[in-house]
Amino acid sequence: MATEAQGAGSFAGAPKYFIYPFFLVHMLMFGVAGFVLAYGADGDVGFLYMHGGLAIVVYTVFYLAIFGFDEVLWMFINAGLGVAGIHTQLGWILGMFFGRNLADFPWYVHAIPMLYFVLYTFLLRQLVLDLTRSRDNPKRRRLVEAAYVILTLALYAATWLLHL
Repeated sequence: MATEAQGAGSFAGAPKYFIYPFFLVHMLMFGVAGFVLAYGADGDVGFLYMHGGLAIVVYTVFYLAIFGFDEVLWMFINAGLGVAGIHTQLGWILGMFFGRNLADFPWYVHAIPMLYFVLYTFLLRQLVLDLTRSRDNPKRRRLVEAAYVILTLALYAATWLLHL
């Protein structure tokens, strides 16, 4: 289990078998709601930002408490670097499930679904680190993170090709 010095927050002792299933299911429900609110027929952007913005702030506070500042900072840094990949994924999801394109909506509508995407992929990375028991093993962690990046890039490339 991570210690405070290693960057974990006050929930460091919380059982991971509860945290991951709870947040994966809970955030998936809110994330789907965010997608429907953003890309549904109504297009009520005010409610989208009220509903999704509040949820994203709350999730971020929980992430800080559970995973620590350094891990959350890593999430936002990589999100900034991965905007093209996220953009590709959202385009693919919109095309597959809504029959629409990113260009069908103004740029500000994409903010909430993109932030949900960032938060969800962060949680998946944390889950992979814990499932592979690589969080406290630097050598294994480098291998797992390299595999994670390679698989993520492969997924982005595949969905980009499918979206063409």
